[in-house]
Amino acid sequence: MFDLIACGELLIDFVPTVSGLSLAQAPAFKKAPGGAPANVAVGTARLGKRAGFMGQVGDDEFGHFLADTLAADGVDVAGLRFSDAARTALAFVSLRADGEREFMFYRHPSADMLWRPADVDPTYAAQTRIFHFGSITLIGEPSRSATLTAVAAAQAGGALISYDPNLRLPLWPSPGAARTGMLVGWQLAQVIKVSEEELAFLSGATDLATGARRLWHDALRLLVITQGSGGSTYFTPHAAGHVQGFAVTPVDTTGAGDGFVAGLLTGLLDCDLNWTEDDLRHALRLGNAVGALTTLERGAIPGLPTRAAVEAFLTSTPV
Repeated sequence: MFDLIACGELLIDFVPTVSGLSLAQAPAFKKAPGGAPANVAVGTARLGKRAGFMGQVGDDEFGHFLADTLAADGVDVAGLRFSDAARTALAFVSLRADGEREFMFYRHPSADMLWRPADVDPTYAAQTRIFHFGSITLIGEPSRSATLTAVAAAQAGGALISYDPNLRLPLWPSPGAARTGMLVGWQLAQVIKVSEEELAFLSGATDLATGARRLWHDALRLLVITQGSGGSTYFTPHAAGHVQGFAVTPVDTTGAGDGFVAGLLTGLLDCDLNWTEDDLRHALRLGNAVGALTTLERGAIPGLPTRAAVEAFLTSTPV
């Protein structure tokens, strides 16, 4: 039994070695493994939990590099498939001076887009306490049906379903299609992490409480809105609150939200998924710390911290 299985895209981020320049101006790029669900799987494994990954990469040098990278961090890759019909996805990431990003994707199509329901092992997907997925593989077929097949198998196995509606508008046909497609995953989840920007996009409300109420559904147990260094705000069926974040000087914010998810879900696993509000606040503080530490290195997976590093950071940082 896994603590967490993450499902979705696995790709190479090419991150400029110098911040504050456009992609055309960048003198060189660092090859960094990434993909939001893969980041969560690695982040959770580095925090001491048993993690697996489901998805598809190309049967090429980059695809095998990514599989080896996950395996080296202890992530089980038995659910990963290799396609000879398309190459592994690439993303070039432009870093502004403040560490925020702009993306240029090479996926026309990429192997993750061609992941099919027939490629999904439902027995594998059902063997986990938490099943986490994102919205990128919901953009088109056949990866949408493959993702929903995997989620259904995890639900049948009794897993807690976690979702991150990662907003990447250039990948969708239109904003309306993005909103509709992202909400498909939203309705299936019991735990959702969303940024302020994503909540406003999906709900049409800039006030967090208003947006949360508009998008709440009966199966939802926890909705968390991340606010960067400002921390995170949470809503449950019976409570709401805010947990302060940590001020650091970011080098690259790529993967910070995924690091937060890894910390949050690890905290929920620590209390056996039966959390009190105190447990929840501890899990959010853990998520805030992991997210902050992830920004201190270029690339998502390279920046994800170990449990020991997080505990040392928390010990040295006042509550």
